Amino acid sequence: MHKELEANFSTLILSIASAAAMHLGENSGSSQKVEKNPSLAKFNIELLRLLQEKTKGNLSPEEDSLLLRVLKDLQLKYVTETKKQ
Repeated sequence: MHKELEANFSTLILSIASAAAMHLGENSGSSQKVEKNPSLAKFNIELLRLLQEKTKGNLSPEEDSLLLRVLKDLQLKYVTETKKQ
């Protein structure tokens, strides 16, 4: 039996972050070959930045911390990936 996903802000953050990570070549254990696409990764990172800007002051400390950590991690991975090219 699968646990039902809860639609909340943290799930939204992780969903967008997952898409960005996938476009940076991370496959999260999937057997599918992942096609890197840094421009789509950048787009998803920018979506997270937009969420951060538009929700400033309206997030719980946990949501704010999650968003900040995810953004920092993805930005670092993006810079590392684009320097390889």
